[in-house]
Amino acid sequence: MQTDILRQKFLDFFKAKKHKIVDSDSLVPRDDPTVLFTPAGMNQFKRLFFGHLTGFTRAATCQRCLRTDDLDKVGKTPGHHTFFEMLGNFSFGDYFKEDAISFAWEFLTEEIKIAEERLWVSIYKDDDEAFKIWKNKIKIPENKIIKLGDKENFWPAEAKEKGPNGPCGPCSEIFFDQGDTVGCARSDCDPACNCGRFVEVWNLVFTQFNRKEGGILEPLPTKNIDTGMGLERLAAVMQGVYTNFETDLFQPILREITTNIESGAGAAKKEFMYAVADHIRAIVFAIYDGVLPSNEARGYIIRKLIRKSTLHLRTLGIKNPFLYKLIPVLSEVMKISYPELNNRKENIAQIVLAEEKSFINILNSSDTLFSKIPLAADADKIGEAVFQLYDTYGMPVEETEGWLKKQGFKNLPAIVNVVSKKLEEQKNRSKAQSSMKGDVFALKELHLAGAKTNFLGYAKYEAKAKILKIIKDSTLVKKANKGEEVKIIIDKTVFYPESGGQVGDTGEFRKGKNIFRVTDTQKFDKVIVHKGKVLEGGFKTGNELRACADIERRLSIARNHTATHLLQAALRKVLGAHIQQQGSLVAEDRLRFDFTHFKALANDELDRIEEEVNNYIINNEGLKTKMLTLGEAKKQGALAFFGEKYEQRVRMVAIGDFSKELCGGTHLDSVGQIGLFKIISEGSVASGIRRIEAVTGESAYRAIKERENILAEASSILNVPAENLTQELQKKLAQIKELEKKLNLQRLDIITSSVDGIIQGSQNIKALKIITKVIENTDMDLLRKTIDLIKERTDNAVIALGSVLDGRALLVMGITPDLVTRGLDASILIRDVAKVIGGSGGGRKDFAQAGGNKPENLEKAFQEFKNIMGNLK
Repeated sequence: MQTDILRQKFLDFFKAKKHKIVDSDSLVPRDDPTVLFTPAGMNQFKRLFFGHLTGFTRAATCQRCLRTDDLDKVGKTPGHHTFFEMLGNFSFGDYFKEDAISFAWEFLTEEIKIAEERLWVSIYKDDDEAFKIWKNKIKIPENKIIKLGDKENFWPAEAKEKGPNGPCGPCSEIFFDQGDTVGCARSDCDPACNCGRFVEVWNLVFTQFNRKEGGILEPLPTKNIDTGMGLERLAAVMQGVYTNFETDLFQPILREITTNIESGAGAAKKEFMYAVADHIRAIVFAIYDGVLPSNEARGYIIRKLIRKSTLHLRTLGIKNPFLYKLIPVLSEVMKISYPELNNRKENIAQIVLAEEKSFINILNSSDTLFSKIPLAADADKIGEAVFQLYDTYGMPVEETEGWLKKQGFKNLPAIVNVVSKKLEEQKNRSKAQSSMKGDVFALKELHLAGAKTNFLGYAKYEAKAKILKIIKDSTLVKKANKGEEVKIIIDKTVFYPESGGQVGDTGEFRKGKNIFRVTDTQKFDKVIVHKGKVLEGGFKTGNELRACADIERRLSIARNHTATHLLQAALRKVLGAHIQQQGSLVAEDRLRFDFTHFKALANDELDRIEEEVNNYIINNEGLKTKMLTLGEAKKQGALAFFGEKYEQRVRMVAIGDFSKELCGGTHLDSVGQIGLFKIISEGSVASGIRRIEAVTGESAYRAIKERENILAEASSILNVPAENLTQELQKKLAQIKELEKKLNLQRLDIITSSVDGIIQGSQNIKALKIITKVIENTDMDLLRKTIDLIKERTDNAVIALGSVLDGRALLVMGITPDLVTRGLDASILIRDVAKVIGGSGGGRKDFAQAGGNKPENLEKAFQEFKNIMGNLK
């Protein structure tokens, strides 16, 4: 049975059982500080497990998940993955064990026809209720019901004794028996054995307790069901194969890899192929959900997966960028469940390609990088150097360890210990900085339970309201007095909470002479929270007041938000339909829009985009909002921000026939109210992601006036009309260029005559000529020519020249051809030296250059250069 059919059968089955079919949440969990990625189907329902119901008590999903706990096992075992899809059905105070068990058995044995005799189950050792259901109702033979302990059949594992805090309970697992030809072949083998014969198919978790500090288990307000069944494992069972990698989810990817690897490499190194096939799924769907490769938190995980895959491919004989070529294949495999992936595959491929190229360049420079390791030092210093290569350049620790082993280094275990310690310290720092803290089910603002705010701000700026709750320092209080900073929840509000990139409203609560200044507005679930300070008098729970949003500020924000919609329409018109929103900021004074695009925008493209937006404004189209189902909105062509989670009923904002977006923000009545739109800047945020910043209305007018004033001042200085300014500037620049050319020729003559003296002043380090010299008031071009002159007159030399020009330090490095062939690389050497002058640099193996803002450190930079050369092996 094809995986796409399996997935749909599961959802259809539970839909018939009165479950609400909920779309998969993003891999980036919302409002959950406890996990980097969504690890299970239940994560998006955490609040429902606490009784915060939102219109349904039964749900079923096919949730995309990402875990890295068992990263080292991926590819080596039949069923470990980073990315996977989890089928799950859930009950929030509705049905419990009997129905959960019955539904699971019915689906497996009747809906998809798995033979009953191939199924076994396990239960928690003290769960007599589950035992009786399996034995008496389902009629499973008692010898096929295995009782296991806290580690195997309580969720989370060993939670009773070790935590974490939050909902927990016993679970029951269903196993598929692959037969006695698989595994240990013992006659008494059962699901408690880890030989691989029994495949865990479905885990039914009966969440009925809330664990608190000290291991206290208190009953939850309602008993809940949380089940999870890996789609990949189920597909392997249904397709009669031993590993998940033999299913239709992976085979097209593996075929693409096989056709490109060295002959015979695949059979010998199948685990590397499997790992790459797994990792590309995690990489693509993480980027799909807005995670870009970086050195922090989620982005670091994705960068790590790309780099591990690149190393695996090199092992298979693929030395050039290849991973990105698998993305169209994956897009085709997943097209039924994720049709949007097809529209974004090119952009995702560009991001992956850029990462591959960068890492391959690092690997190709390995000899130069490894030369930084002080082999004569002790294990601590060598371990520190190995870690620095990893931390600064991204060189995998395993690669460096392999190089050390080839050098015949004996004390490798001691070095590995040092590196492991450094990596652990870095991991702990990263964990602390990423704010990943709290209990498994920690919820923001638990005081919000039962509260709900009615938002009136689309039509009003003021409204009467009643105080429901006052929170001070995470504690509920009955009143707030003058000078106190608190959060206030009211029954209805005109204040828009920060959401969808739009900043939260500010304003005042007024009750007679009592004033509360609202400095920010946030939303948690269905509750709007007003943060601020009591300026006059005091406020109590139950008080009636008047909520007044800052009107002018709201209108400025609305101008920028409506302009953001116009900007996206213009981008798609000028650049193409591949444009996808990646993020935005809609503030009072500006707007920022991040979008997918492969390269920097040319000036004429920016001009056309700006002109297009202003044409929309001049035409003054009206803006219409409409509530409709998510499906209807998509059918009408409404654009959605891919990282956002939408309800079944959504608000569509339409402008003319050129812009339709799903949006909950505040807008103008017509686009003419924007007045004017001006792009301020365009640049790169990450590989394949561009950013435009712009202003509207009065801010746009002021920006234009500032530029006019600059032009007027320049015209006055050059004593020409503004229309002749460009021509006059070109004339002046040509004159300056000619003068500089003559001056440089004179300087070059002087330097040429002194080249032999510069060479004679070289220092012998490790049998190499090390040449350093500061040449005052010399530009980068002349420094480069001096390097060339020196290289013409000597060999066996590494050269570093510096200068100070216009308050900045300039640095160039050159390596004679004979040393380049021996593996020396100027582009690598200059990186560490450039840091001393407060800058960075790069270039080719034979020549590199850098600039910095610490010209006073030039001599120190030369000393660092000599130290590096002295440590070369």
